[in-house]
Amino acid sequence: MLLFLARRFNIYRLYMLSICMTIAAALSASSAAGAARPSEKPPANQAKAAALADVASGRILYSQHGDEPMKIASLTKIMTAIVAIEHGNLEDKVKVSKRAAGKEGSSLYLRAGEAITLRNALYGLMLRSGNDAAIAIAEHVGGSVEGFAFLMNKKAEELGLENSHFMNPHGLDEPGHHSSANDLAKLAVYALRNPEFKKIVGTQVRTAPNPNDSWDYKWVNKNKMLQMYEGADGVKTGYTKQALRTLVSSATRGGQQLVAVTLNDRDDWKDHASLLDYGFARFPLVRVVGAGEPLKEYPFETAEGFAYPFAEEERERLEIRLVPLNPESVQYRLGYRGQLKFMLDGRQVGGVPLVADAEREASTPKSGQAQPQADRPSVAATASQRTFGTAFQTVLKALLLQGGE
Repeated sequence: MLLFLARRFNIYRLYMLSICMTIAAALSASSAAGAARPSEKPPANQAKAAALADVASGRILYSQHGDEPMKIASLTKIMTAIVAIEHGNLEDKVKVSKRAAGKEGSSLYLRAGEAITLRNALYGLMLRSGNDAAIAIAEHVGGSVEGFAFLMNKKAEELGLENSHFMNPHGLDEPGHHSSANDLAKLAVYALRNPEFKKIVGTQVRTAPNPNDSWDYKWVNKNKMLQMYEGADGVKTGYTKQALRTLVSSATRGGQQLVAVTLNDRDDWKDHASLLDYGFARFPLVRVVGAGEPLKEYPFETAEGFAYPFAEEERERLEIRLVPLNPESVQYRLGYRGQLKFMLDGRQVGGVPLVADAEREASTPKSGQAQPQADRPSVAATASQRTFGTAFQTVLKALLLQGGE
């Protein structure tokens, strides 16, 4: 009997020891997870100015002397390309002038009188940084270099690039020609939303017909980030004696695309990798609401989705407001019912339109329909003390039938 009890006691001791080891392992894993939290401090870099932005939202995630006007070299060609895409026909033949063919600096070695499609000229411009292509594009689209510069500055004004002014389409140093890291981040965000631009800057090698010889042009992209960084998909390199090394890069991971900018940076490849790593870890893109999600209290549904790059400590501070339309307005008669506004620390960071859920609206008597109050805060404002996982889902469940993901 004593032997039996001793054996049972030893089994019990081993069982309790196993539980303790499991708990210790769990605590260790939890501690490790806490230690692995992304750094709140951005990585050091060698740049005189830098910026980091999220493409989906346009949010500037990091800025270092971001509004200081500086020489930008061939980063100018980002503006050249998007203006040409928007104002030109990509299948048009661009005739190369003597002025274009003789332009100094990096070149495609186009010859005067040669004809090249605007599309191929843009590939040469962005992959090989051809200054001859830049002049040819400007003369074709804007009528002259001066006319094209006017279009560039008009676009800069439209995009709110307050610290930018363009004198030429190539970026060679010239008085009055400058931009800033923040402005270039905003410009790249805008340009990358254009499918043609996005395709061009993500191309590693391009061939094009060469009317002067038996072999085709072959242009290999100068942007080494395309080979060096996982997910890299753009954008442009630059260098002049006054600007020194400049770079705009982009990368996509997990459905999120970021843009990094450095000006006058002697170690730009390394710095861009570090900035992009920091952005993906620190500001992951979070889906807030999807398209077509119905509201709980009203016969409305979201017309589009919304996602935002939150830092961890920001997520619990998100506030969602419902802003209804006047039933007598034209928009209301067209089927719109209002807007969901997304607020962070009192500042609007996004919004999605609301449209009528026809089936629910038809089955709900008007006398029984809840009437939303203008610009009323959602329950998010009262949920800020909870964790993001709890508070955020509470907000969505209060507003949407599905309660989000």
